[in-house]
Amino acid sequence: MKRTAVAVALAFAAGLGFAVGAQGSAYAQPYPSRPLTIVVPFPAGGPTDTLARILSEPMRKSLGQPIVIENVTGAGASIGVARAAQAAPDGYTLVLGNWTSHVGAGAMYPLAHDAILEMRPVSLISSTPLMIVGRNALPPKDAKGLIAWLKANPGKAAAATVGAGSAAHVCLLYFQQQTGTSFQLVPYRGGAPVMQDLVSGQIDMFCAEASQTLSFLRAGSIRAFAVMSRTRWSAAPEIPTFDEMGVPGMYISFWNGLWVPKDTPAGVIATLDAAVVESLADPTLRQRLTELGHVIATREEQTPEALAAFHHAEIERWWPIVKAANIAPE
Repeated sequence: MKRTAVAVALAFAAGLGFAVGAQGSAYAQPYPSRPLTIVVPFPAGGPTDTLARILSEPMRKSLGQPIVIENVTGAGASIGVARAAQAAPDGYTLVLGNWTSHVGAGAMYPLAHDAILEMRPVSLISSTPLMIVGRNALPPKDAKGLIAWLKANPGKAAAATVGAGSAAHVCLLYFQQQTGTSFQLVPYRGGAPVMQDLVSGQIDMFCAEASQTLSFLRAGSIRAFAVMSRTRWSAAPEIPTFDEMGVPGMYISFWNGLWVPKDTPAGVIATLDAAVVESLADPTLRQRLTELGHVIATREEQTPEALAAFHHAEIERWWPIVKAANIAPE
């Protein structure tokens, strides 16, 4: 009996040692050792989803692991942000956020507020300026004329918004504030129906993410008044800035970045950032994004520290405008 008990004890100890050793070796596996997930808090097929899928391919090559795109939509992108924020902080779940999800949503949705402030940045990816566009039949032909016409006809024009607190919505509030104009705001469910109504003349104006206007501008089916950036947009350099039109300092861009849960180790973040840097240096990726109208972040902007500082500055600038307007979640 004693010999049997000793044998069982030794076998148990050996098994326990094997289990501990196996567990230890599992923890010691280099990162990443399994597929990653990028949460996109917007619908499949939209511009943010498209960016995620373009970026994921070179990142997959750099990291040596598959990357799954998971679309988690709803509540102004706050549900997707919260989903990523609550994931294990091990570097296997990221979120591709933008102005709407990481600025506008945080000002309106308690669920997203803390998650946005607590998540750790990885890298800024790209941006596109916002642009004031309108139907071709509008009387004014340029930005100066548009502002003068709106002042002469207060409340007459109708401008489309897409999502409460979105960049497109806040852009129009900002435009009114900076130019002393007033016009009606008409909510739409998405950018696609807005562009259709602009082309058909059913809506007067829109503050659009510039990249979504390219095909319409090239076809001559809508009119661009000015871009809201310091310099002209490389994809359509013929369109002036508001600075050039006599309204200095009116800037807002639709930018994109990557974040991970707040307790993700610094070494893991560095690995992810290196993969982004390598990916954004790839000529094929750069060409694809440029053709879509993206302005790729500079190397200096592709660091966690740079994204953290930029994100903080955007929150400081835009949250007061969102909150002062008493924008209610849809």
